Order: sequence, then C-alpha cells, then structure tokens
Amino acid sequence: MAVMSVEIISKEMIKPSSPTPHHLRNFKLSFLDQIAPPFYIPVIFFYRSKQDHQNVDQFERSCLLKKSLAETLTRLYPLAGTLVDQDFYVDCNDEGVEYIQARVPCKLAEVLEKPNVGNDLVPLLPFTPCHGFTELGKKVLLAVQYNSFDCGGVAIGVVVSHKIADGTSMGTFVNAWAGTSRGSTGVINPSFDAATHFPPVETSGFVLAKPMEKIVTRRFVFDKSSIDALRKEGSAAFGPNERGPSRVEAVSAFMWKRFMAVTQSNPEKKPKLYGGLHTVNLREKMVPQLPAHTIGNLYQTAAATLPVEIEKDYPSLVRQLRNAIMAVNTDTVKKLQDANGYLEHLKNAVTQLSKGETELFNFTSWCRFPVYEVDFGWGKPTWVCSPGRPYKNVVVLMSTSDGDGIEAWVNMKEEDMPMFEHDPELIQFAP
Repeated sequence: MAVMSVEIISKEMIKPSSPTPHHLRNFKLSFLDQIAPPFYIPVIFFYRSKQDHQNVDQFERSCLLKKSLAETLTRLYPLAGTLVDQDFYVDCNDEGVEYIQARVPCKLAEVLEKPNVGNDLVPLLPFTPCHGFTELGKKVLLAVQYNSFDCGGVAIGVVVSHKIADGTSMGTFVNAWAGTSRGSTGVINPSFDAATHFPPVETSGFVLAKPMEKIVTRRFVFDKSSIDALRKEGSAAFGPNERGPSRVEAVSAFMWKRFMAVTQSNPEKKPKLYGGLHTVNLREKMVPQLPAHTIGNLYQTAAATLPVEIEKDYPSLVRQLRNAIMAVNTDTVKKLQDANGYLEHLKNAVTQLSKGETELFNFTSWCRFPVYEVDFGWGKPTWVCSPGRPYKNVVVLMSTSDGDGIEAWVNMKEEDMPMFEHDPELIQFAP
C-alpha cells in the first residue's frame, strides 16, 4: 500500500451541545496524568459500505456524527477544554474538538489489502499524533477526521491527548460517541475523579523523554494457530493447577525474546540489561475498584528484567512477564499515591536509562478493549488499528477482527526495523 493522498474538504470545531456548568470549569489533572507522555493516542476505525455507494450521503452521515459528537461532549466535557498548564489542570471552556471531513480518492479495499506499514495510514488521522502540543501548535485535546472513500466506505481517525486519557479512556469516549450516534439507550456515564486518588504535585526537575525522530511502524499478525503453539510451549513454566499463558502473555514474551536475540546480534548495541515492560490497568487494582469508565491515565507499567548474560528460554520469559504483571497490586497503588517518592524513583530510572546500558521493550495491550463494537449506526468496523507511537521499541497489541488472533504494531528506530522484521523466527509465527 502506497502513501495515500487525502483531500481535506472542511475543518471546524465541535462544541458540547450544552454548556459546561461553571462549577465544572476547572478539571484537575491527576499525578499520573502529569507524568504521562506528551503525545496523542491514535486509532482508526474502518467501515465497509453495506450498500451501493451512490445511496450513501456522506455529507448527511457526517452531519449526524457531528451532532452526536456534540451531545457526547456534554458528558465528556474535559475533552472539549484547553490544557492551561500541562502540570495542573484543564480549563473546561467548551472550546471544542477539531473535526475534519476528508475524501480519499481510492477504494477502501486498496487500503485494507496489505496495511502493514503504519506510517502510510497517518494521513487518515487529523494530524500526526507523534508530537506534543507546542510542536504542533495544537490546543485541542481531541480531534476527529471523517474520511470517505470512492466506494462508500469510511475511515474515522481519532487522536486524543495522552495528558488526559489512556487507552481505556479512549475506548470509553469512542463507545459513548458511537452509542449516542446510533441512538443506543445504554448511556455511558464517565467518572472524572482520578485526581482525588492521585492528587497532582509539583513536578519540576522531572523531564519526560522527548519523542524520537525517524520511528517507523510495522504490523505483525499472529493467527490462532501460532498463538496456540506459543501458549503450548510457554505452559512448560506453569504447574498443573496454574492458569497457562494468556494470548497476550504468550505473544509478548515471544516478541521480547526475538527483540533480545536481534539486539544481541547487532554489534553496535552493547546493553547490560534487558527489560520487558507491560502496561496494567489500575482501575481494577484499586480498593474499592474504580468504575471502568473512569477517565484519565490510570495504568502502571509492570517490569521484568534480565541481565544480558542470562540464557533466555521462552517459557521462563512467559513466567517472568506473568510475575511482573501480577506484582502490580494494591501495594503498587499505595506507592503511586506517594507521588513525591515515586517521582524520585522515576528520576533515578531516567538517569539509569540515559547511560545506554538498558534496552527496553514496551508492550501495551488493547486486546480487551471493545474496539470492534464501535457501531455509529452503519454496522461494526471491518478493521481497527492504532498506528504510530513516537518512541522506540513500543508494541501495541490489538485483537484481530475475528477475536482469535493478535495484531502487533511495532514501533522502532528506522535503522533497527529491517533486522527485526526479517528475523526468521518472527516470520515463522507472524508471516
């Protein structure tokens, strides 16, 4: 698939259909929002046309989307506000979200044929998600692009600022919007009290890693048979009364193993320690649990580490990742609530990483997110993807449309990707 041309038809700001009450104008960021990476989370939903394209009025459909978006923003009002101070709060001033209508002069099938290069899909997003606010000159926290194809198919690209939302929050927004659009009676009522559990603090002296240049994205697809084979091999590390590896654990450990093997074969890299990191949803780790639709960055990173000289057999890597993920618990939450103490821990970690002796591989799983349930009124999506992260060695795992396979979207430095994507063992399981 070549880089597509996209013709922008119109741009406008969509404001909440009802003004935000004055007492809700000041939305505090939580401590976890403060330390979240300063870029936008992207997702694209693709919908095939279910009727002759001549009968699809794209303008009318777009108008209905804008109306339902305005109604949805009354419930998710911080997304229509302005980030006044990146460390403290959002002014819920109803400035609105950016809405772009675009035309793609090709058929949707041409895009879906072999969409393995994530960078080629970026034109379907409102703007490049891989930069912070100041670099883009953007003030919006949320933006949408409605792309219509010649065949009547549609792609809806959404970006939301990671400073106010994580992947779970993104899922809450799009499902709330889709439900409103199709007239669903089940209303999603989000919660906005993350800052009461993780109050903001002064973060001067803590500098997040800047997004890197020349990051490329590739998709690797593991079908059910490949995942079953990995789970079977990985189960050797578990006893008869233990739950065997999940799909996500099996694929993550395998990709971590291949990443370490490829890194070791590169003479220019001489790390002393490897790290396999996995994001864990904190909402269900809290006591009592937070509502699933709580908005904000409510995740923590589980870390499994391995000295370079230690042999890396696959089952033990699966076990290590499982142990690290299970170690994120109520005690972890308490440590995060000691924000100043955790901030010192982060500063020390950043200092260690700057020495170049540790190679990290980061995983985030969207496999449990109901992205294939996002129905705006014209059916469920044919395909959903999240292409492009501005940091090296970041992997986004998403279920395939049938729910049995996993798509791994790998983000790497341009010079590192060729060796990784041509790794024979990786190709064997994700051809």
